[in-house]
Amino acid sequence: MRTRTKAAGIIAAALLLGAWASNGYLRATAFVVQASGMQGFARAVAAVETGPFDEKTLTIPWRGGQLRARLYLPHGSSDRAMLLVPGVHAAGVDEPRLVQFARDLASVRHTVLTAELTDLTQYRITPRTTDMIEDAALWLSAQKDLSRDGHIGMMGISFAGGLSIIAASRESLRDRVAFVMSFGGHGDLPRTLRYLCTGIQPDGSKRPPHDYGVVIILLSVADQVVPPDQVEPLRNVIHTYLEASRLDLVDKNESWNTYQRARAMTASLPEPSKTVMGYVNDRDVGHLGPILLPHVTKLGDDRELSPATQAAPGAPVYLLHGNDDNVIPAIESYLLADTLRQRGVTVHQLATPLITHAEVDRTSTASAMWRLVGFWADLLGE
Repeated sequence: MRTRTKAAGIIAAALLLGAWASNGYLRATAFVVQASGMQGFARAVAAVETGPFDEKTLTIPWRGGQLRARLYLPHGSSDRAMLLVPGVHAAGVDEPRLVQFARDLASVRHTVLTAELTDLTQYRITPRTTDMIEDAALWLSAQKDLSRDGHIGMMGISFAGGLSIIAASRESLRDRVAFVMSFGGHGDLPRTLRYLCTGIQPDGSKRPPHDYGVVIILLSVADQVVPPDQVEPLRNVIHTYLEASRLDLVDKNESWNTYQRARAMTASLPEPSKTVMGYVNDRDVGHLGPILLPHVTKLGDDRELSPATQAAPGAPVYLLHGNDDNVIPAIESYLLADTLRQRGVTVHQLATPLITHAEVDRTSTASAMWRLVGFWADLLGE
């Protein structure tokens, strides 16, 4: 309770300072208050800068068919329209944290379109995912009733962050993007996958990786790890395990039951699948990582999956990361920022203790809060 009270005071002070500094800072602070779930006095003050909005589901076209989408439309006038795309998650545009994030942006008068990236809902990072992002951005920028000047913001979460930067660099979008943001995203995919298997960051330092990442890798390379007749049974159990992980955010009891079902399914697998899936159930990255490591270079070797190897976008790039991110480490944003700046791109880069992997959900010092507010003030003002 003391930490929460201190944080509320910090944010309330930031709101007052924001009002003194500029409307941009006031709105950015209101957004951070909502995104971090703060209540009490800070939330009451922030409400001055927030407003109502409508939301609806729709489908939008892309070159391969249709994408599920959600539109968040503020009442009255709207500032910059934004495309927001989710990371690797089965729930897609219905993922609760993404929905709340879009609502928080809409409440500070931004039109937000979330588009579901089909392959990412199936835990696959593919070049055509970038095509989906590109086509969704083209669609939004062409909607005269949604995009005031034909220029939009682009925001990607987790692995969709790096892919959004690649999409923004494509010729079709170079004159339509006001900014592109990567929230907890990667710069070099093979480098990130190697970290997930080893826990060793590019600078040689060690950080224990989250087990979620290696499970996604295993799903993709199962055909290289177990005999052909075991691939589909193993993948079925992995999907059950991942479903349990998804449910953990919305239904703890059902999540627990699904985890137990994954363990029961594991018991019926033949070797070596049984041992490999046992490492998954036990969150044993130490044993699973070395098994997967020989296969990650091939998995991520398509240059179209790494923004560090692609043409630079013509718009400003915003890179936001949590200091302690152990899915995609924050050093990925530092290295990508250096690469893009060498190519002449304007980069705003912030690593902060206030967020975890693509979530604003921690409390910290006034200086950390103020830097985060400043980051969002710059972005929301584009």
